[in-house]
Amino acid sequence: MKLALDIFRALADETRLRIVALLASMELSVGELAQVLGQSQPRVSRHIKILCDAGLAERRKEGSWVFVALGTEALVAPVIAALSAWGADVEAQADIARLEAVRADRAAAAAAWFQTHAGEWDAIRSLHVAEEQVEAAMFDVLGAAPLGRLIDIGTGTGRMIELFAPRASHALGIDKSSEMLRLARARVGERGLGNAELRQADLYALPLSDAAADVAILHHVLHFAQQPGAAIAEAARVLAGGGRLLIADFAAHDREELRARDAHTRLGFSDAQIEGWFAAAGLVPARIETLEGGELTVKLWLGRKAGELVREVKAA
Repeated sequence: MKLALDIFRALADETRLRIVALLASMELSVGELAQVLGQSQPRVSRHIKILCDAGLAERRKEGSWVFVALGTEALVAPVIAALSAWGADVEAQADIARLEAVRADRAAAAAAWFQTHAGEWDAIRSLHVAEEQVEAAMFDVLGAAPLGRLIDIGTGTGRMIELFAPRASHALGIDKSSEMLRLARARVGERGLGNAELRQADLYALPLSDAAADVAILHHVLHFAQQPGAAIAEAARVLAGGGRLLIADFAAHDREELRARDAHTRLGFSDAQIEGWFAAAGLVPARIETLEGGELTVKLWLGRKAGELVREVKAA
């Protein structure tokens, strides 16, 4: 009974109801909520605290920004169902219109960033096989079956989430860069991927418990890692029995200028290196693909954790 009272008290305010309705559409920063609601950030923060204390929302800090998402599904689902059943009033419709403006701002910021950095991306991509071929090969390696619980480690601009979330029951993209996550949010928001979540976290300390994922992806991330073996071990930790880790990265090469120009810590990897790290992490090599067609060769390494999936994997 106390839990119900806490929830009803938290919702007994028009602004807090509006916040819950907005968060049902997408995760938002405190500043974005303030923009949509037309209120000051301190005032919105006070309302958010009340919702968080009741378990209806949760906050996540990324750099200087604080993002807010809906809280525990068991608590929030009945509230969202009730709000949907009652319908949207004029104020709620105005909130949704302003929310669309926030989404447009995100998309514009993403487009501006890509325009500014287009030369850098093109310079790298011109060195290896077309990214479309890499993505097609990743689809082939992972197969046509549902992916279950997916984690994209070092999600960057969210491309892997965009590609694979539709086949997952839940998709989590993590990245250490808050700027990259803002770009990813623009992409996820534009695609309407309701089963996708983005978090700021370190690839050496993933925000998941043991055996919490069925598939993990490291797409062009490992060559930036100071400790690739540790990154693979951490990815393996969160995989359930029978879970799979797919790495897409460069074969060993000698393009030393990539260290200084593009911050590559490692100049690609050999099969023996990856297989050694797989073994140390409790993964069995399942498949290796080689994609040639440029100065840099792209490799796909698939590792599988010992054991069997403990439940049926279903798509959303």
